[in-house]
Amino acid sequence: MTKNTTFLNDVSEGLSQNPKYLSSHYFYDKAGDELFQQIMAMPEYYLTNSELEIFRQQSEAIIASFGISKDEEFDLIELGAGDGKKTQHLLKTLIEKDFKFKYMPVDISKNTLSVITGRMENLFPDLEIEARQGDYFEVLDDLLTSDLPKVILFIGSNLGNMDDQTASDFLEKIAFHLKSGEKLLLGLDLIKSEDIVLPAYNDAEGITSAFNLNLLKRINNEMGANFDLQGFEHAPEYTEEEGIAKSFLKSKIDQTVFIADLNKSFRFKKDERIHTEISRKYNDQILNSLLSADANLEITERFLDSQQYFADYILTKK
Repeated sequence: MTKNTTFLNDVSEGLSQNPKYLSSHYFYDKAGDELFQQIMAMPEYYLTNSELEIFRQQSEAIIASFGISKDEEFDLIELGAGDGKKTQHLLKTLIEKDFKFKYMPVDISKNTLSVITGRMENLFPDLEIEARQGDYFEVLDDLLTSDLPKVILFIGSNLGNMDDQTASDFLEKIAFHLKSGEKLLLGLDLIKSEDIVLPAYNDAEGITSAFNLNLLKRINNEMGANFDLQGFEHAPEYTEEEGIAKSFLKSKIDQTVFIADLNKSFRFKKDERIHTEISRKYNDQILNSLLSADANLEITERFLDSQQYFADYILTKK
C-alpha cells in the first residue's frame, strides 16, 4: 500500500462522491512542480507578471503602508513563500532603506524552504533569515509570544484556491495572530472578463492540461491505478458573473478505473467530470464579504498593476 495514506483516503473519498472531485493539493509532485513553473512562464498566465510588476514598481509605497519606522525591528513573515521572485523586490527595498527586520518564510515543504532560503542568502548575504517548516497556524502560534511587530505576506492569490467559507475562516485565523495595527499583505487576482481569465487555465500549448492530467498519472504511479490519460480531457470553465475559474477532468467515454491500493473500481460515464481546482477572482466587495466581524481586519491600502488585473491589499488589524 502507498505510504501516503492521507492521499489514498482523499482519493477514495473524492472519487466516491457525486459529483466526483480530487484536491488540487495533490497536483504538486515533482512533475507537477515542474509543470507549474512552466505555467507561470506562459504568456496567457498573467497572474505572476501582474503581481511581480506591483512589487517591482511599488515596493516603497507598500513598505510605507506597513507604518513601521526605521528605528523599530519587525518580523516579515511570508506564508507559502514559493520561489521568492516577487518578495525579493520588497526585501531589496527594505535593505536599501536600512529597515531592521527578520525575514521568516513559512512552508510545509522542506524543499521549498531550502530553495527560497538559498535564493535569498545568495541575493542578500546580510539578510537575517529564519525559515519555519510546518503548518501556517502552528508556526504563527509559536510567534505569538514575540514582542516585535509583524507583517504577514500571503501573496500569489493563493487564497483563491479556497472556497469562500474556507477563505473567510483562514483570514480570521491569520487575524487572531495579529495585534492591533499589524498588517497582512494579501495578493489577489481581480475579476476580469472570460477572454482574459480562461486562457490562463487553458493555454494554447496544453501545459495546463498536462498539469491537470498529471494528477491522474500520479495516482497511477503511487496507488497502482490504471487511469488511461487518453480517456480524459482537461475542461476548465469561467464566467465573469461568478468570478470563479474551475478546472475539471472530463471522461471522454464510459469507462471503469481500478485502483489497486484501494482494491476498488470507479465507474465514469461519458462526459462525467472530476472537479480538481477552483481559482476565485476578487474585488473589494467580495473581499469585504469574507472579512468576518471576528477577524477585525479592514482594507487600508490597495496596490494595482498597470492593467488592473491584480491587487495587493493591505489589511490592518483593528
